[in-house]
Amino acid sequence: MILGLIMRVIAGIALMLLITVFAVLFEGVDRKLHAVMQRRIGPPLLQPVYDILKLLGKENIVPRWATPVFFHGGPWVAMIASMMVFMYIPMGSLPPVLNGSGDLILILYLLSLSGVAVAVGGFASGSPIANVGAQREMILMMSYEVPLAIVVSTLAWFAYKLGMPGHPFSLETYVATSVWSVVGKAGFLGLICLFVAILTVIPGETGKGLMDIPEAKTEILEGVTVEYSGVNLALLHIGFNLRGAAISALVVSLFFPFSLGKAIGLSGVPMAIIDFPWFWVKVFLVEVFGVTFLRTAFGRLKIWQASHFYWAQVGALSLAGMILISVDVLLH
Repeated sequence: MILGLIMRVIAGIALMLLITVFAVLFEGVDRKLHAVMQRRIGPPLLQPVYDILKLLGKENIVPRWATPVFFHGGPWVAMIASMMVFMYIPMGSLPPVLNGSGDLILILYLLSLSGVAVAVGGFASGSPIANVGAQREMILMMSYEVPLAIVVSTLAWFAYKLGMPGHPFSLETYVATSVWSVVGKAGFLGLICLFVAILTVIPGETGKGLMDIPEAKTEILEGVTVEYSGVNLALLHIGFNLRGAAISALVVSLFFPFSLGKAIGLSGVPMAIIDFPWFWVKVFLVEVFGVTFLRTAFGRLKIWQASHFYWAQVGALSLAGMILISVDVLLH
């Protein structure tokens, strides 16, 4: 038991370090693709790495009116909460480092905790600009959490009603049995609605493009992060990158769990070796669309527009998916 616990801890630490590197490198790819789409040269792919290394060597400056405990604690909690999400996500054929019966609920909690920690750090800075950004962060989070919760609860109810092997709130259930393979025509349309709804949540989680509202560089001067510097700012950047990777990994696990190794007839260790990079290719493609393409194609919304978008349009789309899934279950 002790040896197994030690091995799990080592695997968890190694996985978090590897995923952090992946998430930061995607930031470089995102900047480059964003520039190419705008017919610019753009920064080097490793620019985010250079930025973070530079920030790690800088001094943490604390505003005079800040509450130090929450001001320093916010970035750490935001980053660690985002990291912990990956402990519960199966990656290809590899099971999660930590698993249980309510993984999906815990993942939603950790994503919310990361956003709340960022907002708390902004409030604790004592800056009126950061206060505005923190308020926007909370409003945005309360808006996109509604359709996200509808998508997850609908899929869990669907898995329970159809008797899919495994716990309905465990991601391993959806990796083992693709939801696309067990639905009828109405359910297929419902899954498309849920998939589109959760795709629109990605910009909200990452706070980029049309949802670049809490920071809004040209409006409120980085907003919630305006008073941060040095190590704290580096941790916030890492946390934002991890949140984008985490929500994209969740989308892949729920809707695109298809195994490349199994498709070419592999099993065991060879299948795991093939499926791990294949999983990250899928995550990369989801991020390219959910982050890079959307932030290039659309301008930033106002906070009331973003809230209305998630509560009305995306909320209605997720409810339509729920109704279609319910009809499909009744027809079964």
